[in-house]
Amino acid sequence: MLVGYARVSTQDQSLDLQRDALLKAGCEKIFEEKKSGKAGTVRPEFQAALAFLRPDDVLVVWKLDRLGRSLVEMMRTIDGLRRQEVHFRSLTEQFDSGTAHGRFALQMHGAMAEYFLDLNRERTMEGLKAAVARGRKGGRPKKLSDADLEAGQALLAAGNISIAAIAKRLGVSRYTFYRYFPRARTNSAAEKD
Repeated sequence: MLVGYARVSTQDQSLDLQRDALLKAGCEKIFEEKKSGKAGTVRPEFQAALAFLRPDDVLVVWKLDRLGRSLVEMMRTIDGLRRQEVHFRSLTEQFDSGTAHGRFALQMHGAMAEYFLDLNRERTMEGLKAAVARGRKGGRPKKLSDADLEAGQALLAAGNISIAAIAKRLGVSRYTFYRYFPRARTNSAAEKD
């Protein structure tokens, strides 16, 4: 039995292209989800597809990267399928784990994909280092300015205004307020005891 798995990374993306290709390839059952393929992401439909497969079934995807982003993860999945006597097929790259050539091509393709991800990661890190050397910092802008911090400190010192009220006046959540004023949380917990 051909069992399809289709995945897109975000809710606003469409599964139509993958679904059409899987149906055209002859998949009798298709599992679909809108989840990131990043390592560590829980993908319930993918897990359901793996649990559904039986010996001699074929897991079919539109493209190899639908299995995940990491070579290790993809190869572990394909090897797990092989141990269950389940085959794997990728339509776009025309990989078929049922053949020696297909297994070799899968490993080469996966290694190249990981190589390019590593190159991209290295370029990003070098770009960040160059920006820091020029005095630029990355990340989100601070929620509270120096003036906000002074006002928050003064309101805390007054002692007659609740943390929630101070955070509201500063336009931040209590969680954010506690990140800037961690002692306020300790003092608040001590007062409750």
